[in-house]
Amino acid sequence: MRYYFAPLEGITNALYRNAWRAQFSPADRYFTPFLTPTESRGLNTKELRDVQPECNRGIDLVPQLLTNRPEPFIATARKLQQLGYAEVNLNLGCPSGTVVAKRKGSGLLAEWDLLEPLLDGIFNALPDLRISIKTRLGKDDPEEFPELMELYNRYPVSELIIHPRIQRDFYRGPVRTAWFAQGLAVAKMPVCYNGDLFTSEDVAAFHRQFPTVERVMLGRGLIANPGLLGELRGEAPIGKAQFRAFHDRLYRDYRAALHGEKPVLHKMKELWSYWQASFAGCEKAMKRIRKAQHLAEYESAVDWLFAACPLAEDRRFVQK
Repeated sequence: MRYYFAPLEGITNALYRNAWRAQFSPADRYFTPFLTPTESRGLNTKELRDVQPECNRGIDLVPQLLTNRPEPFIATARKLQQLGYAEVNLNLGCPSGTVVAKRKGSGLLAEWDLLEPLLDGIFNALPDLRISIKTRLGKDDPEEFPELMELYNRYPVSELIIHPRIQRDFYRGPVRTAWFAQGLAVAKMPVCYNGDLFTSEDVAAFHRQFPTVERVMLGRGLIANPGLLGELRGEAPIGKAQFRAFHDRLYRDYRAALHGEKPVLHKMKELWSYWQASFAGCEKAMKRIRKAQHLAEYESAVDWLFAACPLAEDRRFVQK
């Protein structure tokens, strides 16, 4: 089984990827949070910095692009080729309302007047580049998926990553594995599964159901439990010391990279919205973390959590 680290906007940037690689069992591949090229400027400075090879040494990284027009995709993909990338990923899965309103991400799945010209354009213009796709089943109804699979099968897609929900599901409700099975049965390209694999037991159950699928993408569960990949490879669950070292590395790096206390607090609180799943009885400590207005208050709350709260036996992420 190959394990991919899913892109999470605002979290899995180069700083996070490097801190992760220094502490934990590595993913086989990492995907950038979506980059949004435009025809006028391509990528912005922050996005370009995040994909620079010197910022991702030893990391098998795939840049992910979010657009509904072939021209910015093609221009940016060629720049990424010049940086040494052999593959880019097209985001047709993001369910965010602001993204969908711009007819991008999973919103593009219902916009065939844009989707077909986009796929025609990028695959015709970039025959020497691997192009993978991350998709949902459709925008409004999973009945859209068979027609989407027919469309994807027309092109030399290097890999299809399927999150078996529709856009309107967001991340609510069970994944629609029966529809995933239908896509898997007709796909002419390698298929990777993504969706609600939060524990080693979840991955084992998925593998029993779909024994031919050799690639899975892990996201929220892997943020919540940084030791999950190690557990999948037979290692013991991580302890507090390793978790604390990871936290401290990220905290130090964000303090160096960001200006002012508020941006650092925002980043760390966002991470704790996932990390709290790994700790038992941490409600009071988490309340102090969420209420912290200054770094000194935050540091005190984190010290208290690590001292008082044991690691949970079940570290399953629960969508709030």
